[in-house]
Amino acid sequence: MAVSRMDPIVPATPLAGATALVTGAGQGIGRGIALALAAAGAAVAVVGRTAETIGATAVEITDRGGRAVSYVCDVTDGAAVEETVAAVVQEFGGLSILVNNAQSPAPGTLLELDEDVYRGGMESGPTATWRMMRACHPHLRGGGSIVNLGSAAGIRWNPSGTGGYAAAKEAIRVLTRTAACEWAADGIRVNSILPLADSVAMQEWAEREPEEAAAYASSIPLGRLGDPETDIGPAVVFLCSEAARYITGHSLPVDGGQALVR
Repeated sequence: MAVSRMDPIVPATPLAGATALVTGAGQGIGRGIALALAAAGAAVAVVGRTAETIGATAVEITDRGGRAVSYVCDVTDGAAVEETVAAVVQEFGGLSILVNNAQSPAPGTLLELDEDVYRGGMESGPTATWRMMRACHPHLRGGGSIVNLGSAAGIRWNPSGTGGYAAAKEAIRVLTRTAACEWAADGIRVNSILPLADSVAMQEWAEREPEEAAAYASSIPLGRLGDPETDIGPAVVFLCSEAARYITGHSLPVDGGQALVR
């Protein structure tokens, strides 16, 4: 008897059996990524500073039939990072995916930017990304995947007013490429995405600089901001899946066509 339809080439749950750790997962893009990873079959360690928000994300995943546990962690604290990774591995029995999403903003022109705010952006962004990657490295060997979050702010023709944030995000891209090259022999793939979504950071920018934010949004060829769960999350799922097994060291804009990476 003839089969009326073809079986799907891509499995419905491409990350079944995987365990993912997502930082900054209590809101915005981090939350959307966590939900998308869970929908793709991964168990998710929901990591962030605020117990209430990460707990809500974990509950939402559980209510949808997935598995998730929340972990309070300040990624600027090296000891806390090590303890959190150890707790995740103990709870889930291993780790196969790391998503570094946490990042404190550092708005302002270079003359306006407070040094403590600038330092906070670097500590929460590239330094925390480096720490988390190193802590997870032993557990990701032999097939693990890392996705770090960069930003198109670092490749804009004029980053005025966002220089501190852009510098942090470009440093993350350099760390991504370096880890991809150094850890390829360990079987670890490392990529970054440059997302543009209706996130908390985007909303805060729109409040500070409404005209500039509106002009930026109007430059998106697809005509809208992305949704953290349904637009940004699936890109991360792809990069962490077997379908992307030959992709590493890449920066992928997920922004409706707004940025051009040269």
